[in-house]
Amino acid sequence: MTVHFTDRPDPARTDAGIAKASTWNVGTPERQREAVEAIRKVWGSRDWPHPGLLSYSVYVGEDGATLLHYSQWTGERAYQDFVREGRDARNAEIDAAVPGIERLALHTYELYRSGPRAEGDTREPGSVVIVDVEFDGPDPARQRDWVDAVFEALGDDLHKAEGGIAAHFHVSTDGTRVLNYAEWESAEHHIAALATPGEGIGSPTPLWERVQKYPGMTGGGVNRYTPALSMRAG
Repeated sequence: MTVHFTDRPDPARTDAGIAKASTWNVGTPERQREAVEAIRKVWGSRDWPHPGLLSYSVYVGEDGATLLHYSQWTGERAYQDFVREGRDARNAEIDAAVPGIERLALHTYELYRSGPRAEGDTREPGSVVIVDVEFDGPDPARQRDWVDAVFEALGDDLHKAEGGIAAHFHVSTDGTRVLNYAEWESAEHHIAALATPGEGIGSPTPLWERVQKYPGMTGGGVNRYTPALSMRAG
């Protein structure tokens, strides 16, 4: 199988058993660009590594230092096959091109709920907003209850907000984290939505207060990324 470069992944695809998300710290905007090109070259020069890898995408952090990696797999066994058979060789070649990459924690997720695109919406996301939430211990029921609380607070706000496209809530397989992969037309649209007064995204309503002060939350953050590279089997 060859590598096919695409515009974006589909986080809501039904054949993805798991998604892997991790961050690389490369230090500077120049090194962000160099690392993306190294990934493009290394992956494009090889066959697609495993039929169980459904997509692999890279995003450039607004912070000027990081890259987000998001991949979709049929299941954990497919990922472990890739680790044994091809990951290290690819990473070694990327490291040779961009020395000193710091690879941060890799987490495994399952998609739980999506606030899908409105019917007929063909917009491409210019910005992906990652909302990362961590809890004080494993509790799958708590993960899902928190996501349900977000949906209750959101209502129709995502589609009402100018520039909002879709939100895809993932729960980690270890029971401790939630990741929201939110698609927006642009970073500016997301910034404007956060600043809008009234009962919009993140407004100080009782429902949002429950989300933000949910028992057992110990950390998290919001980071914006620009899509840079997405691949699937050709």
